[in-house]
Amino acid sequence: MSQREVNAISGRLSLRPPQSESLAKLASAIEASPAMLQPNRDAADVAAILATLKAQFPKLQDFEREFPSLCFALATGVGKTRLMGAFISYLYAAHGIKHFFVLAPNLTIYDKLIADFTPNTPKYVFKGVAEFAAYPPEIITGDNYEERSQALGDLLSPVSINIFNIAKISSEVRGGKAPRIKRLSEYIGQSYFDYLAGLPDLVLLMDESHRYRASAGVRAINELRPLMGLELTATPFVETTKGPVPFKNVVMDYPLARAMEDGFVKEPAVVTQRNFDAKSMPPEEVERVKLQDGVRMHEATKVELKTYARTNGVKEVKPFMLVIARDTTHASALLAHLQSEAFFAGRYRNKVIQVDSSKSGAEEEEMVRKLLAVESVDEPTEIVIHVNMLKEGWDVTNLYTIVPLRAANARTLVEQSIGRGLRLPYGKRTKNAAVDRLNIIAHDRFQDIIDDANRADSPIKLKTLILDAPDAGDDRMQSRTIQPNLAQTLGLGQNGDAPDVADVDAAQAAVSGVPQSAPIFTTAQERQAAHVVMEVMAEYELRTTDAPTRQAFLTPALQARIAEAVQERLPPVQLSVLTGEDAPPVLDLADVVRRTVDVVVKQTIDIPRIAVVPKGVVTSGFKPFTLDVKGLHLQPKDRALVGQTLRTHEQFTYTAQPGRAERRLEDYIVHALIDYDDIDYMVHASLLYDLAGQMVAHLQSYLPEPNEVINVLDLDRQLIAKNIHAQMMEHFYESATEYAVEVRRGFTTLKEPTYTVGAGQPVRDYRDTVDEPSRIKQMVFGHFSRCLYPQQKFDSDTERRFAVILERDADKWFKPAKGQFQLFYKLGVEQPEYVPDFVVETAHHLLMCETKARNEMAADDVKAKAEAGALWCKHASDHARSTGAKPWKYLLIAHDAVTEDKRLADYLQFAVAPM
Repeated sequence: MSQREVNAISGRLSLRPPQSESLAKLASAIEASPAMLQPNRDAADVAAILATLKAQFPKLQDFEREFPSLCFALATGVGKTRLMGAFISYLYAAHGIKHFFVLAPNLTIYDKLIADFTPNTPKYVFKGVAEFAAYPPEIITGDNYEERSQALGDLLSPVSINIFNIAKISSEVRGGKAPRIKRLSEYIGQSYFDYLAGLPDLVLLMDESHRYRASAGVRAINELRPLMGLELTATPFVETTKGPVPFKNVVMDYPLARAMEDGFVKEPAVVTQRNFDAKSMPPEEVERVKLQDGVRMHEATKVELKTYARTNGVKEVKPFMLVIARDTTHASALLAHLQSEAFFAGRYRNKVIQVDSSKSGAEEEEMVRKLLAVESVDEPTEIVIHVNMLKEGWDVTNLYTIVPLRAANARTLVEQSIGRGLRLPYGKRTKNAAVDRLNIIAHDRFQDIIDDANRADSPIKLKTLILDAPDAGDDRMQSRTIQPNLAQTLGLGQNGDAPDVADVDAAQAAVSGVPQSAPIFTTAQERQAAHVVMEVMAEYELRTTDAPTRQAFLTPALQARIAEAVQERLPPVQLSVLTGEDAPPVLDLADVVRRTVDVVVKQTIDIPRIAVVPKGVVTSGFKPFTLDVKGLHLQPKDRALVGQTLRTHEQFTYTAQPGRAERRLEDYIVHALIDYDDIDYMVHASLLYDLAGQMVAHLQSYLPEPNEVINVLDLDRQLIAKNIHAQMMEHFYESATEYAVEVRRGFTTLKEPTYTVGAGQPVRDYRDTVDEPSRIKQMVFGHFSRCLYPQQKFDSDTERRFAVILERDADKWFKPAKGQFQLFYKLGVEQPEYVPDFVVETAHHLLMCETKARNEMAADDVKAKAEAGALWCKHASDHARSTGAKPWKYLLIAHDAVTEDKRLADYLQFAVAPM
């Protein structure tokens, strides 16, 4: 397998695990059957390729075409377009393939693919691919191929990508006509179709292939005789009158249930009013209530998203609500209603668009423009009405509320609804339920949807998981705590126990994968004394004057003091009745101390505990400011909305029970604000009432009735307070006369990380290439000689490759466990703990190292961590100068810079200076 290219492309494009797995499957298929790359094959050749690949892919039954065609079924939102870019990059880099033909099922996806394959666009699929940096692929489309064919011999681009709309080709072949692409071109002396069919290395990629598998257009395209076909879809089956017929050529199946479980898409939830009885209401009343509750949910989500963005210092996401109408007549009536004064006093008059086939000309162009801009915070659209126009390819990340008003069974309703709203706005789950959830307002079908989601064959539950054949050994999972090497070298077991020397040797060999030399202490008496020496040395962490670093332990005077303290703690030696040669050896405590100290100094890295504390007069508080109420339009509530996630069955409620009536309107908000620990009512009362007054004035500006204002203040007081508190934190100040850096510990004991591994999991050699990088977090590595631990786990293959360099060039290194530094960074109003990737000691420096994907280097959290790490290294270096120790440096290294041709010293150029 061209594993090197697979790993490189997975890293450069930051592929998600299912994308990397798909790319690896394509590589393994070509490796198993090289004939896939040979042109001019006959039916027997194709049958032989199928027979070979059947043995490798259990679900593969038939190519269903006259050429090898493999289907990669990935759930919506996982990233099929980026995977197409990865396929093209790999086939060019590993096998020199230069010609590709990409099929889109409709105009929407056709336009989207052209944009995503065009350089300098937001979702450019080849960003980070070095081979295409100077000369990106030439994009030839169904609209420009005639003019582009004039310059086919002059193209500088190494790769040509043809993008065509199959719907257009299908319309051209009706009535037995030849499509325009088959007509003679005077520039190339043949039709463009014949030119493509004559290429020896054409690869066909089919996006959303379930949409046009049996169309006349595809039958015409089959005559291109490509080397292979690569199909991508989220629904690998064809709908027929007898039900869905599954594809027979699926080699990768990553369904919605796994995508939800792995956190790559939103959690869909169905929402209704508590105790709602749809049967007792006329249909038009049910529709009215669903629309109103949809807006309530939408406005509450809008506040949650604004608050999250402020709290975490990330871009703001503007949510919108999707209303699914029965037909175009119904859609027009809904548009009129939602823009009328009767619907929330006309508040959404210019914020609703209707998307369906009833528009044409300038109206259609304006509709499409607004639809494509719906993700923009500056675009006013908040409600989109559609009938059947929003199919595959409309990839938005800010759809949060869906109101289906079209009659459909529960399964169809869910599948058609959630497909458009699963994508996450921040690319990953945030652990904030409101930000990670898609809400489906389904008062009249709530229980039906819940029941269908609980069926074994529900797409919410349906997962395909192929287990590897079990090894002969135990395959249970177990928790393993890893001691530093020094514990094994001294002969100390877990928690300071003193096991048999042979047991220690065997345990260390099993963990590290390398046979170990015998511990330096061989008797129980020596190991007991060494354990007490370690305890006494740990107490010197706080005595920075006596032991600013562990080097101080090498002085005879300090060793004598340690020996004295150890002697006091050891139990008295029992007199032995044996004499002469049979008498037990006398403990040489000074020698035990000396040898223990020597091991500790050699097999540790001094990490000081540093604190920055204010001195003198310290003042803090919140500066007055004008509240940002843009986009906040909370609505009164009649009943509580109750929702339930379809996968985990967790229930949530929007609307608390009414609280006590307050004397002043501002009190509803102030009483909720003072529950925050960082708000002192006595100090901040004036500001709190000012901010609460601004919010009350805003509510009164759009809610005409006083009781509606009270309803919102009462039932949404916590939501309002949360938003105001997030804004207050942006205006928090703290000042001191001066700040002092305190080194509270000159060094700290190495933590003992705990890993979860399979009981029979082999310890891998860190030098061995990893065939499946997406599974590296499940693997354990050993065979180290310079690492302070016998075993390590890596979060990426980049980390493993960096460890190869460290083993070659560093004096010693390790991956720190949580709590080793107790270093925190500021991200919005949060202060998470930062655990660097590596700590390294060289002849001249101590290094804190962080490796990151190239496209994540400018991320806010990466920059915040780097700032905190660089500042810590500055303070640690200042301390080192006073003790004669080595200076610290913080290195932030992009993944594509980690190559074995470099020396560790070469990475010093990536040092980050504190701000």
